Amino acid sequence: MSRRAVVLLSGGLDSATSLAIASAEGFDCYALSFRYGQRHAAELAAAARVARQLSARDHVILDIDLRQFGGSALTEDIPVPKDRPLDDTIPVTYVPARNTIFLSFALAWAEVLEADDIFVGVNALD
Repeated sequence: MSRRAVVLLSGGLDSATSLAIASAEGFDCYALSFRYGQRHAAELAAAARVARQLSARDHVILDIDLRQFGGSALTEDIPVPKDRPLDDTIPVTYVPARNTIFLSFALAWAEVLEADDIFVGVNALD
């Protein structure tokens, strides 16, 4: 049986790099993205292109709705500032517990696929 891995793929640079690393290490990659109520769909379009380009075995886009909790400019009608302080404060674009939630779905899919590995690339503030 081949080595399988679930790769969380947002469409951003960090997750695209994670998929490239997993692929280069010989994993059969199963990409997982989320439509979680974010205001812009550009990242999901980018994720689909990256998954195709890097030959993911499958690319699932799961629908969950994190707008119910609010607290982020990505899921609420909160302005996104053009200039952000270069310190360690949590930005208004932070979505509370988003990566933890995503990882739980990745773990569930990994169990089904009998995959022992999950790849994730995230920003340190997340």
